[in-house]
Amino acid sequence: MAHTVPPTIGWSHDDGGSVRMIDQTRLPGEPVMLDCRDVECVARAIERLSVRGAPAIGCAAALGMALAAHRSKAADPHAMLADLRAARERLAATRPTAVNLFWALGEMDRVIDERAADGVDALREALLARAEAIVEDDLQRCIAMGHHALELIPPGANILTHCNAGALATAGYGTALGVIRAAHEAGRGVHVWVDETRPLLQGARLTAWELRTEGIPATLICDNVAGWVIARGEVDCVVVGSDRIAANGDVANKIGTYTVAVLAARHDVPFYVAAPVSTIDYDLASGDLIPIEERSRNEVAMLGHRASAPVCPDIAIYNPAFDVTPHELVAAIITEKGVARPPYDESLAAMKNRQDSSRPREESGRGGPN
Repeated sequence: MAHTVPPTIGWSHDDGGSVRMIDQTRLPGEPVMLDCRDVECVARAIERLSVRGAPAIGCAAALGMALAAHRSKAADPHAMLADLRAARERLAATRPTAVNLFWALGEMDRVIDERAADGVDALREALLARAEAIVEDDLQRCIAMGHHALELIPPGANILTHCNAGALATAGYGTALGVIRAAHEAGRGVHVWVDETRPLLQGARLTAWELRTEGIPATLICDNVAGWVIARGEVDCVVVGSDRIAANGDVANKIGTYTVAVLAARHDVPFYVAAPVSTIDYDLASGDLIPIEERSRNEVAMLGHRASAPVCPDIAIYNPAFDVTPHELVAAIITEKGVARPPYDESLAAMKNRQDSSRPREESGRGGPN
């Protein structure tokens, strides 16, 4: 069964080139496309969650750099590098937790280093070619993850997922939802428990929309129902995505993931993480070093345009976007290169060097254009 969720993000050749994406803030209504014709638009789209999910953010960053090159009026490489440096700094400042953002910028840095001497036109085309390859590669990685995960998903499984790690969070198909999608396409007869995922309801607005679009049986629940359905034996496994994985297997994902992992461990329910190898930050020894983004108090105090809590400054609001699940609670990490199991410091290190034709190099690359 081919999935029918529209492409999340890509390059449009209309009007001199633009980055075209689904505006996810408009879902679950009709899909509305956002056309970004400058880097500032791409950066704001990342910040306000018009595009979200670690792999999709990486794709947006890569396409944003290509857009900066195409919109630059520079006539010589030196001036072009100045424009690209400014674009990179703006994109790198958008969201700190998703390592795919920095990986993708590193890939574009590599193109700049290799092609800047060839002239501005060649550099523009090379950056766009690499950005489009990153988008296509992300799609293929997600499909590969789904294939590798089939060994973990039994027939008739009830799967609980938290937040949205589907086609909308990637270039297409999805990580955690890619696992679910692959099981559905293989005729496993799965059912999905969908956490609503407060405060921005990515589960209710996005995951439930994707599953309904795909015809995959699903039930939406409040976040605080997850423990109850797990305790009643109605969950066979948990599958989530990730925005950054430390070298030891500690996993940063949407806030509330740690709670689900603890509940799953209490009831001997396997907790699986699906993420591409580009999400693994080999420079971080543990999750204690993962930067955690804190977002606006209004995301908690407001529900749509209505107050859901006292909005006066006397009421403090703490709104971390992510939490970290210790590796001891993770049964397996599903990547495009296969399934990693404990001890993760060994199995994830092996993933880094495993041959994969779709991704020639895995270094995170955090420099900027020189």
